[in-house]
Amino acid sequence: MRDELIVKYAYLVKYIAGRMAMRVPPSVSFDELVSAGTMGLIHAVDRFDPEKQTDIRTFAEYRIRGAILDELRSMDWYSRSMRKKIQDVESAIRTVETRKGSPAEDDEVATELGIPLTEYHSVLSNIHSVSLLNLDDFIRSEENEVMGRRSFQEKIVSDDDPSENVSKIELKRVLSQAIRNLTEKEQMVISLYYFDDLTLKEIGQVMALTESRICQIHTQTLLKLKTRLRRYYEA
Repeated sequence: MRDELIVKYAYLVKYIAGRMAMRVPPSVSFDELVSAGTMGLIHAVDRFDPEKQTDIRTFAEYRIRGAILDELRSMDWYSRSMRKKIQDVESAIRTVETRKGSPAEDDEVATELGIPLTEYHSVLSNIHSVSLLNLDDFIRSEENEVMGRRSFQEKIVSDDDPSENVSKIELKRVLSQAIRNLTEKEQMVISLYYFDDLTLKEIGQVMALTESRICQIHTQTLLKLKTRLRRYYEA
């Protein structure tokens, strides 16, 4: 039965790896994504419990995606200067939103950084082109160790451990509130990207915007959400 399930859902690995390959730098090998995804599938089949997870396909998709993200994070292609840029943008977003009590607009963040709006958009594009920005980066184990890190998807659909139920509910509440506080355009990008699994190019076609503009919106949106999740973990 185990081998049959792995073979049956093996197609998910290539499909998910293919979709994620469109979102990472070309230096990342597709075979590496497939390899990581395969391990995620095997883990899903071994961990699947029909009494706790009613749909093995959905469970496998989460595990495959999480395994690929873990592999991508382990590559860590951030440069020191890029990390500094990300920290500067996050700080500017936090300052603006704390001051005004509402979502920060592009021009307000640019002003806080002391740079023209066009340069700010260029910074967002550069961040996106060399880094993998994902909400998973701020969902960690209680020990907060790299090897103990658990993906957002995995944490949400993990085994029904009563000791974790309260933290899961609180995490969902905090993230839901953070998303509701985004602008309408940012909410749409998040929804189409993470829930409808569209590529940035496809989202641009839906919203009648260029792919590069969607790239900028997506990057800024994740930085906003990370800033709010950071506040939650620091509280």
